[in-house]
Amino acid sequence: MVDLEKVKEIRNITGASIKYVIEALDTSNGDIDKAMKYLREKGFDKLQKRQNKVASQGIIGFYYHNTKKMCVLVEILCETDFAANSDDMLKFANQIALNIAALSPKFINIEDVPQSLIDEYVKDCEESNVAERKNNSNILSKFYEENVLMCQKMFNDPSKTIMDYLNEFIAKIGEKIVISKFVIMKLGEDVVQVVTNKS
Repeated sequence: MVDLEKVKEIRNITGASIKYVIEALDTSNGDIDKAMKYLREKGFDKLQKRQNKVASQGIIGFYYHNTKKMCVLVEILCETDFAANSDDMLKFANQIALNIAALSPKFINIEDVPQSLIDEYVKDCEESNVAERKNNSNILSKFYEENVLMCQKMFNDPSKTIMDYLNEFIAKIGEKIVISKFVIMKLGEDVVQVVTNKS
């Protein structure tokens, strides 16, 4: 069974996606130091070096549905105006907006999810499905994939998560990139869904 505390600790340090963290822990038999070494060899140390940088520039990506009844705006932050104004950044931001429109996440990061909501979800699953009672990691993986942007699969490439796509983009342009917040607006709905990155 996956140790979720170890997963969270390694993700906070490296910025690696859950998939790669679990892979690293499996490869190292749960040893955090060996898992970190595995991730460094995969290039995730580059992401770690950007963590303390300030992302004060950025761009607004958008997706406008062809029915003209729904749109998504997403704020992407980066370190420099040069990166913000690049074609690559625009493509990245609009791709994130498309994914949000397709899957309607409620949170950006796992850390943004209130613990009370996780506890309630796990309890409901345990009560309705006895077979899954002993495997909370599977229950939570499903919850995160349904509700957390970073854990969702890419709409155009299901072999990757949004976290994978973000990490690849950071490695490509060499800057800290933050998905800061997004807005989902639908025709006729009084409430506009605004989701902010709280991590």
